[in-house]
Amino acid sequence: MSDNKLMWAVLVHLGNNMWNEEGNRTGRENNPEATASPVLRFDRKLYDDYLPYLREKGADTLIIDVGEALVYESHPELAVEGSWSKEKMKKELKDLRSMGFEVIPKLNFSAGHDVWLKDYAYMLSTNLYRNVCSDLIKEVCEVFEPKYFHLGMDEENWAIQKNYDYVVVRQRDVWWRDFYNLVDSVEKGNARPMIWSDRIWEHPEDYPAKMPKSVIQCNWYYGIDLDDPKSESRENRVRAFETLDRYGYDQMPTGSNWSHRENMKEIVRYCSEHVSDEHLLGFMQTPWYPFVESRREHLFESADCLKEAKDLLIK
Repeated sequence: MSDNKLMWAVLVHLGNNMWNEEGNRTGRENNPEATASPVLRFDRKLYDDYLPYLREKGADTLIIDVGEALVYESHPELAVEGSWSKEKMKKELKDLRSMGFEVIPKLNFSAGHDVWLKDYAYMLSTNLYRNVCSDLIKEVCEVFEPKYFHLGMDEENWAIQKNYDYVVVRQRDVWWRDFYNLVDSVEKGNARPMIWSDRIWEHPEDYPAKMPKSVIQCNWYYGIDLDDPKSESRENRVRAFETLDRYGYDQMPTGSNWSHRENMKEIVRYCSEHVSDEHLLGFMQTPWYPFVESRREHLFESADCLKEAKDLLIK
């Protein structure tokens, strides 16, 4: 397999209010950035250093987690101190594209990662909630004019939320109704939806029956034991790459240097062998930290890991 037609993407966090509520550091003592902040966490110098380095290491696509980082004209109440105006975001997008990046917006609508929605995070599955989601997607599409749009939707379960002050887990048709509204809103914005593929791990039969083929699947795994996962749950995650391929879904397999530096190479090696060329759109690296100086080393390592993984397909 050649890497010539693949996207080599990196998840970039501008918004970061997606885990614990403001003031709640339960279970996050060593990761303060996972607690929501009323101020945008963004170090401009680190950002300006990191993006050229990504390009140098072969990244050609940025998936920008927007969240609270944008002042939405439709819902300005979601902004925090330091949120970017639409004009500033458009200028940044122009600069990124001049550097050679494809730019994909991401708004995470998982109940486990929606603190950025503020009061609306308490209104899931209502008509008001669905209308707000549609408003935000429409506005982001107008700003980004994207080809693709990532909807998040990962980790909506008790385990990830057990330390939150407010826990919501949508099930069965309630989850699907909200999701179809998101997909419809993205497609009205002339973009193609993307999603984390978590739901297939526990619903391997229900998922292919209900998930539209138009939705790009970003299945993720951060271990290094892809050939021999050590638990049934991990095996389900790895097996999903092949299941999604068998059902004809386009994929962007996702790794991270969160737990293992070697993970991205293992993701590329495994998926290049088990996902058909026809359905493999690219790979995504996810460092999972905002632009704060204390995370510089980890962010730059993520770029190095992407290059090492990409080199596997060049040799």
